[in-house]
This record gives sequence, structure tokens and C-alpha cells, in this order.
Amino acid sequence: MIWEALGSVALGFALAWAAVHHFGDRLPSRRLVLAAGPFGALFGAYVTHSALGPGHVVATLFGAVAVGAVLLSLLIRPAGRIRRSAAA
Repeated sequence: MIWEALGSVALGFALAWAAVHHFGDRLPSRRLVLAAGPFGALFGAYVTHSALGPGHVVATLFGAVAVGAVLLSLLIRPAGRIRRSAAA
């Protein structure tokens, strides 16, 4: 279980670093993103491990990456201005 946790934190950090590298202008502060990635991945590993049980290391790490990516995607801002009609 400790290897799953360490692996998920490492994968979450790598995912956050890639997000900062590719979407740096559309994300909030770098510190927040680099903290949210490992946190989301660790939470995803916990939920996946709780659902599947022990012995599913690859699936647990996949769940960790999935939840980490979802959390990071919630931090991305829209690319341009939001255009609203005058009637709204």
C-alpha cells in the first residue's frame, strides 16, 4: 500500500508539472497546481484502493491518475474572453 501511495503522488506530481508546462497561462498559481496534482492523485488512489481492495496496483494507479487529471482540469480557465449577448 505504501508503494501505491508513493507511486500515485509521483504520478500526480508529474501530471501537475505537465499541466503547468502546457497550460501555464491558463492555470492559477504554480504552487497551487503542483500541490493539487499529488493531492488529487493520492485521493484517487485511496478511493480506487478502497473500491477494489488490495492486489490491484495498476488499476489503483490508473484511478489515481484519472482523479488527479480531473482535479487539475477543474483549475484550467477558459482561453479567451467569454462573450455574452446583450439580451442575457
